[in-house]
Amino acid sequence: MHSFSDFRPVEDGPAIYQQLADEIHRRVTEGELTPGDRLPPQREFARMVGVNLTTVTRAFAALQRRGVVASRPGRGSVVTGGAGELAFASAPEREPGLIDLSVNRPATTDYLEALARLLPRLPKDARYAELQDFHAPEGPLWAREAVAGWLAPVLGVQNAQQVIVTHGAQSALACVLGAVARAGDVVLADAVTYQGMAALCRTLDLELRPVAMDDEGLRPDALDAACAEHQPRALFVVPCLQNPTAITLSATRRAQIAEIAERHDVLIIEDDVYRPLVEDAAPAFAQLAPERTVYVTGLSKTVAPGLRFGVAVAPPPLVADIAAMQRVACWSIGPLNALIATRLIEEGTLLQIIEAQKTELRARQALLRAALEGFDVHAGEASTHAWLKLPSPWRANAFVNVARKNGVGVLAADAFAIGQHAVPHAVRINVAAARSRNDLQRGLELLAEVMRSAERHVSSLV
Repeated sequence: MHSFSDFRPVEDGPAIYQQLADEIHRRVTEGELTPGDRLPPQREFARMVGVNLTTVTRAFAALQRRGVVASRPGRGSVVTGGAGELAFASAPEREPGLIDLSVNRPATTDYLEALARLLPRLPKDARYAELQDFHAPEGPLWAREAVAGWLAPVLGVQNAQQVIVTHGAQSALACVLGAVARAGDVVLADAVTYQGMAALCRTLDLELRPVAMDDEGLRPDALDAACAEHQPRALFVVPCLQNPTAITLSATRRAQIAEIAERHDVLIIEDDVYRPLVEDAAPAFAQLAPERTVYVTGLSKTVAPGLRFGVAVAPPPLVADIAAMQRVACWSIGPLNALIATRLIEEGTLLQIIEAQKTELRARQALLRAALEGFDVHAGEASTHAWLKLPSPWRANAFVNVARKNGVGVLAADAFAIGQHAVPHAVRINVAAARSRNDLQRGLELLAEVMRSAERHVSSLV
């Protein structure tokens, strides 16, 4: 077991728990601690370094948020090193002095303002009395009808019977996977992909396999080969502003992928939460291959994660099974969430909020382009995030560690990689995460300074 008895906090430095977390993070980055290593129990750790238990608990919690350490019942705290489950953060950090650009969230408060206007009017809604009742697992019919109308331009049809409303897109993905796959089944996805899918596959004992990518996204030839080799149950794809690379698939690339899925009889799980932020996006897979596509979306990235409203639109034979998974997990969506989302859709407020988000995101992306001019960065005009390929000799985890010490939080490519083969030296920057444009400007300037200072941090590069 590794010793930390040489840890000496600096009196005029950051909080002691933060210094301790930084020290453990440094040892992971420099290879002194490797994935799979167990840290001492927290009480023993506290005695070892001469601090109280609360300090150690806060340090371990900070490391879990960064994805450096995972804690599991019966196993204690284990070093993850930046991969897999590691940085599946669900909320921004609020550490003093930290500009956290690591969590995807909307950039404006338009939802809160709309909610303040809406709440006093809800008791007059004819559906208000239903808020205290049980509902069908697929959700209230009025919510499903509102969603069907909202998505009709995307899906090409308006059929509320194919809609299941859920507690966010992540919940929708969990219900879909639980309904269509069994332990040991293979799911394919981009070689770097949304962390939530990796977490779900681990939980459900599914094998998540990577498909090689290029600058246009998932490669059709690699998908064809992976389908032939693994006989997958499903393909997970984020076609618009892919998380984390911000790539949007072209119409040609989508048609090629749909044809391959058809030929190999593979179900497509289309996570399209970012589509509202893309102008003139190509047709959804749900239009190209409706009989084999489950379309998933939600409002967390465009309206408000706190609303917890997601959607799965499925081929008719799968609707009952997906709804059954929601019944087992939580019975149904909370009807208050459903009514709020429904009213926002019906009154046109939802589209207004999204347009305001896009306006703000365009301004923030302009700040990013100016601050990181000359660096290899990819983003959509109104995307919530950007993908920064690091200049040599930077390595992603070392860069993240140094950036954090300089007051900026970003996520390394390892957090999104399926497996650890040929992980790109890149980080995801969430421009929407900053609480203001001024904070974003300062955070981007700090990142640019860190990128230009590699020679001062050679000891951190591995």
